[in-house]
Amino acid sequence: MKKAAAILLCAAVLLCALTLGAKPYQKAVLYPKKYAGLIEKYSAEYGVDTNLMFAVVRTESSFRPDAVSDAGAAGLTQITEETFDWIKWKLHENSAFADLFTPETSVKYGTYLMGFLLDDFGDYRTAAAAYHAGRAKVHSWLENGDYSPDGKTLSVIPSKDTAHYVAKITRAYEKYNSLYE
Repeated sequence: MKKAAAILLCAAVLLCALTLGAKPYQKAVLYPKKYAGLIEKYSAEYGVDTNLMFAVVRTESSFRPDAVSDAGAAGLTQITEETFDWIKWKLHENSAFADLFTPETSVKYGTYLMGFLLDDFGDYRTAAAAYHAGRAKVHSWLENGDYSPDGKTLSVIPSKDTAHYVAKITRAYEKYNSLYE
């Protein structure tokens, strides 16, 4: 039964791709722009490329506002409670961690964090590594010549999970840029 369902699903996906064409199908299904109003608003406010934030939200939560990770990160942008408290302090706000399940709060906090990391590191791949592994850890990697020959960008990401995360962000970001020129 499962095999038949999988075959039907594959056939449906193929039919959609052939009927709609690959680009519209990819836009609608694989690389959507859900929460566009919020992402555009906070990207403009915090100086972050909107396609980068779409890539972050897609990678972090697949656009599910109720997402929770094994590490306890919550919402569309998967912010941990410790990071949430820091952002809340930086923004002088009085929100609760549960507010991250509200798309506006999650997008605002995640975009603020990405903007802060981009300002700190100057490179979206290094900022993405810090979004995943933490700012202090990435700064320590940048101090190591085995990982960063220039002290500004990472040529090697020593954490397999973080390297995988940065690769996913990069692929999604490049795809959003190519689909939404």
